Amino acid sequence: MITLIQLNYIIAVDKHRNFLRASEACFVTQPTLSMQIKKLEDDLGVIIFDRSKKPLIATELGHQIIEQAKIAVNHSAYILELIRDFNQTISGNLHIGIIPTLSPYLVPLFAGSFKKKYPQVQLSISEMVTADIARQLHNDELDAGIFVSPFHDEGIKEWPLFYEEMMVYASLGHPLIEQTKIRIGDIDSDEIWLLSDGHCFRDQVINLCSIPEVHENKLPFEFDGGSLETMMKVIDKEGGYTLVPELAVLEMSEEKQKQIRSFQDYKPLREVSLVYSRNFAKSRLLNLLHQEITDSVPASMIDKGRGNVVEWKE
Repeated sequence: MITLIQLNYIIAVDKHRNFLRASEACFVTQPTLSMQIKKLEDDLGVIIFDRSKKPLIATELGHQIIEQAKIAVNHSAYILELIRDFNQTISGNLHIGIIPTLSPYLVPLFAGSFKKKYPQVQLSISEMVTADIARQLHNDELDAGIFVSPFHDEGIKEWPLFYEEMMVYASLGHPLIEQTKIRIGDIDSDEIWLLSDGHCFRDQVINLCSIPEVHENKLPFEFDGGSLETMMKVIDKEGGYTLVPELAVLEMSEEKQKQIRSFQDYKPLREVSLVYSRNFAKSRLLNLLHQEITDSVPASMIDKGRGNVVEWKE
């Protein structure tokens, strides 16, 4: 008879590619984990893991079994959610990933208030780039994520939260902010600072401003980083400009906001969504989290019709 414990064990081994690390993650001894997996293989009459390979990998059939195991374990978690809903208990673990261009501005708005409202929920937030969030959602290592959509992945569901405007941030005295009106066509690729590869906001800026993949620039040095705050400080010292999202602007002092300009011909927006896998079981917690976040941002940002969503991923 197949047990949920055995299914959890093979999922752990597939994730860690090692019996010892898997046993530590499952808080059991290695012999216990190995014995249960061997028993499962004997009962099924199949080999799930190729033990001759280093690191350990699943066999072709084993991989299919593990994928079904993930679905079964996820569905079993849904039973616990049904019981919590019936008992009107709001509790459980909620691990979410959030991208770096949102985290410093959004997390302080919702995380503390969410925890105060629902103290029995163990909320854990990790900052990571979009690709890592997607990978961990597919591997059931995260419950949900917050990143920029559309992402165009059939295995990930997107629930839009809000739409933030993309604005220009330039150094004081820069000709761009001396203009009475700024248009998309005014953006010159040789003076714009960009985040490093892997950040969706970089790709949005490139798509919006039609920046060629290979272009010359007049910048004093190369900056390879993922922090908007660092980039803005570099701009203050070295000149040039970049684009920043609306939540970052709302955090600025009145003095710093003098360096912000909106586009006059076109209002570019980035769609921020709460994302989860198709097997997500913690629907009640997801609903509460979505509500908390949308309540925490300015009401105007909920309106998709106030601008145009900029795609970043084909």
